[in-house]
Amino acid sequence: MRYINFEGENTISPDDFFMNEALREAKLALAEDEIPIGAIVVCKGQIIGRGHNLTERLTDVSAHAEMQAMTAAANFMGGKYLKDCTLYVTLEPCVMCAGASYWFQVSKIVFGAYDVRMGFGRLNQKVTHPKTEIIGGRIFLNRSGRRWVRGGGRKTLT
Repeated sequence: MRYINFEGENTISPDDFFMNEALREAKLALAEDEIPIGAIVVCKGQIIGRGHNLTERLTDVSAHAEMQAMTAAANFMGGKYLKDCTLYVTLEPCVMCAGASYWFQVSKIVFGAYDVRMGFGRLNQKVTHPKTEIIGGRIFLNRSGRRWVRGGGRKTLT
């Protein structure tokens, strides 16, 4: 785990930095022929949990990036709650992962791109914790020079 200092000039914002770290996890998923979604959990400027999709390798439909990262973070913290922690994920969490963030009591979720097909935002009900702040669709993927490309049945990250 490493600590990051964001003071000074010519630095990227913490959200951009941590979203790029989530993108690194997505690239690991892609290299493992998984759906390329990555997530990290940050508490007080420290990455305390990382994860990427492992549904194929583990043959477990619940092995989403967010679940991996939140579980790793809770283990690191030695407890079950992630109060004062932020979940960064490259794609809007699904209903299952958003619901899990409720039980982990994640303080903030930042996601890079909306998922109009499976994202929790398409529901009319709130599934995250009432105190959870949501920052979504900020196009971090474009600002970092990368974007998702879907075509021909292949998963790519440029």
